[in-house]
Amino acid sequence: MPQNDKIKKRISDLIDQIRTHDYNYYILAESKISDYEYDLLYQELKQLETEYPEFIKPDSPTQRVGSDLTKDFPSVQHTTPMLSLSNSYDEQDLYDFDKRIKNMLKTSDEIEYVAELKIDGVSLSIKYENGFFSKAATRGDGFFGEEVTNNVKTIKSIPLKVNSKNHKIPATFEVRGEVYMEIEEFKKFNEIRAIEGLKLFANPRNSSAGTLKLQDPKQVAKRPLDIFVYYLLSEERKFDSQFSNLEYLKEIGFKINPHSKLCKNIDEVIEFCRYWNKGRAKLPYETDGIVVKVNKINLQEKLGNIAKSPRWAIAYKFAAQKTITKLLDITWQVGRTGAVTPVAELEPVLLAGSTISRATLHNRDEIQRKDVRIGDSVYLEKGGDVIPKIVEVELSKRPADSKPTEMPQKCPVCGNKLFFPENEVAVYCVNIECPAQIKGQIEHFASRGAMDIEGLGKSLVDLFVDMKFLNSYTDIYFLKNIRNKLITLERFGEKSIDNLLNAIEKSKERTFDKVLFALGIRFVGAGVAKKLANEFKDIDVIKKTSVDKFEQVNEIGPSIAKSLVSFFSNSKNNENIEKLKQVGLNFKIEASKKENNIFSGFTFVLTGTLAKFTREEAKQIIEDLGGKVTSSVSAKTTYVLAGENAGSKLDKAKNLGVQILNEEQFIKRLG
Repeated sequence: MPQNDKIKKRISDLIDQIRTHDYNYYILAESKISDYEYDLLYQELKQLETEYPEFIKPDSPTQRVGSDLTKDFPSVQHTTPMLSLSNSYDEQDLYDFDKRIKNMLKTSDEIEYVAELKIDGVSLSIKYENGFFSKAATRGDGFFGEEVTNNVKTIKSIPLKVNSKNHKIPATFEVRGEVYMEIEEFKKFNEIRAIEGLKLFANPRNSSAGTLKLQDPKQVAKRPLDIFVYYLLSEERKFDSQFSNLEYLKEIGFKINPHSKLCKNIDEVIEFCRYWNKGRAKLPYETDGIVVKVNKINLQEKLGNIAKSPRWAIAYKFAAQKTITKLLDITWQVGRTGAVTPVAELEPVLLAGSTISRATLHNRDEIQRKDVRIGDSVYLEKGGDVIPKIVEVELSKRPADSKPTEMPQKCPVCGNKLFFPENEVAVYCVNIECPAQIKGQIEHFASRGAMDIEGLGKSLVDLFVDMKFLNSYTDIYFLKNIRNKLITLERFGEKSIDNLLNAIEKSKERTFDKVLFALGIRFVGAGVAKKLANEFKDIDVIKKTSVDKFEQVNEIGPSIAKSLVSFFSNSKNNENIEKLKQVGLNFKIEASKKENNIFSGFTFVLTGTLAKFTREEAKQIIEDLGGKVTSSVSAKTTYVLAGENAGSKLDKAKNLGVQILNEEQFIKRLG
């Protein structure tokens, strides 16, 4: 056999092996090889494809994550509308539903139903052509959704090629399902976001929805998305029942929920609903009810649809799990940014499978609106959110001597006077040395998006702060002076400590915008830090800038401007900056790096896919040459850089008469 044929065959064999192992792991929840053995197969495939790119196949697992950034999510019309379901909230509603079905079908015979867990996630449509993954779109309004193909390809439980062994596969078909995150995976994901100083998601569903709309598939691939599919649509392949549809989906490689049940009548449906109403707390993912469908497809067709919902299906919604307990105290906790938030300390009570002794009270306005007081009997609910919350007060049980809850005027930890921003419900401690803030600040400072100090994670920060090795993020750069103490710590040795110290030293190379972001200024995220660095070039200039001057910078609003002025008016913050300057951190953009400012004063908008750059690379080039990149086209836009499959922004640019550059013209302007 010729060498090329051997290579081609080996690549095909590897793809088949990996696909089989993915099916076992993600669909059947069983693994027949170790992670190490799986990684060896994957690395061999990747190496062969690198050496022989002409043999790369579209269903190769290496093709799940593309390099293209998706700035626009084009609108997609669903061939068959993705209808919503009518809701029911008690068993009588289900009996009434069954009665309506029988009346419409003019029968007294028992109706078969399929009962499926209603996964609390994001509905998705996925199309396949000749057995290969083709396109994916969100539900949207049911008639039009948004294309999210590149992001959905990263979900490993979705096959890039269906299993055609022993099955005749339609040339084109569509599957529908629900994208979700498991609860434990969601918690881990939120913990990482907290360490990185990012906003936390309220629940797994919000996290799943937000992830599907990320612009970079590589970032989507890092998040623990999963899917249960529940329906296959095809003109070529017809089913006689919903249950056989589900079985076929599993056979050709899709992940279906294992708890679906074929019920002989509505009584079995209600029994199923009762069982999962009690048992749902044991599930690893969130479910908010049961979807009930007439099983026979010919009956579904007879029953038809009304407006935006089918007559043949209904959603039985679980009541939010609720219990009553006593509010023992209200404590005020201080976060990394200094935000002071109220927490209810409760008499421990069992709710949704776990013992609850604390619950969020959100903010001062929420306390006043619900008139929550210490000593009250309060109702707790654990519905869509993972974190329990107080929904109402049982006023009939309120103690006679109860008093309205007062907001503290001083930080409960350091005693500093609290800052009450206008038009905000949040309250802040602005003392950067507040002990409650120090650990969070150091974690944020060392995080990947900031100073990127590998090895200095949450557990190590906690240890070093508790042992007084770190009292602020400036102390990080003086850890080298106590190396002899560090290497004597339990579980540490010379190598691990030296790796940490080397990572700290390497962080001094981080650019000005990363350093500015690392300072943890309220409202100043990575994007705002970059704008400020490019606009003002030097921390000393930023220190002297007024609120009005800040607001003249594109996309810098009043809240950010006031926060900046407040931060730099604090003497301790300025002392820390001087210390960081002395150890060698970058607090300015050197003029030599900005000599070529050919795009100075120009505003760009990027649209479509570029061949020679990623979006981020093109943006970086423009900014390095003095230009600005914004997300929307306006009369102030200088150029629109348009790649392949440019969207509505290109049309808007044409209508406004904005000059359009293709990639070749852009490269010529770079010289």
